[in-house]
Amino acid sequence: MEKRYHHGDLRAALLEVGLRLLAERDVEGVSLREMAREVGVSATSVYRHFPDKAALMRALAREGLDRLAIAQRGAASGKEGAASFAATGRAYVRFALANPALFRLIFTSSAQLQATGEVEALRMLRINAAEALPRGVAVDEAETSALRAWSLVHGLAMLMLDGQLPADDHLIEALIKG
Repeated sequence: MEKRYHHGDLRAALLEVGLRLLAERDVEGVSLREMAREVGVSATSVYRHFPDKAALMRALAREGLDRLAIAQRGAASGKEGAASFAATGRAYVRFALANPALFRLIFTSSAQLQATGEVEALRMLRINAAEALPRGVAVDEAETSALRAWSLVHGLAMLMLDGQLPADDHLIEALIKG
């Protein structure tokens, strides 16, 4: 069978196919066999990198978290304080809307989050919360502010993904001000 991945990194090729499939359908619609076909390898080759679908989903969730963090860092670039804080929050919601199946996969269970370590998205909110608060504010207050912000942006993302609110960029801007 001809290999369609040229860089020799089957694991990376499988993750790219998985991400593409998640852009087209929900998690239940992604199969290891289909991924193998798409990449051009046997199904047994996939199992060398991912012993089961759960392992693949964890790897895709980790990649999703990395991409979310990149989006947030890009949004915050060149901004400071409250503007940076708000930019990371808006990027969080926009990432969710652009990648609904991947976003849902990232946050499907606490075990998923524990498997990937501290969520980079939350870490960025904590750092930005601390920077946005006036000097001398207690660490506890920065943590509370970060959790409040995460709750806001995650809740907004989920409400928009579930069709309870319109996926409207003006609404995102109005609710997440910097």
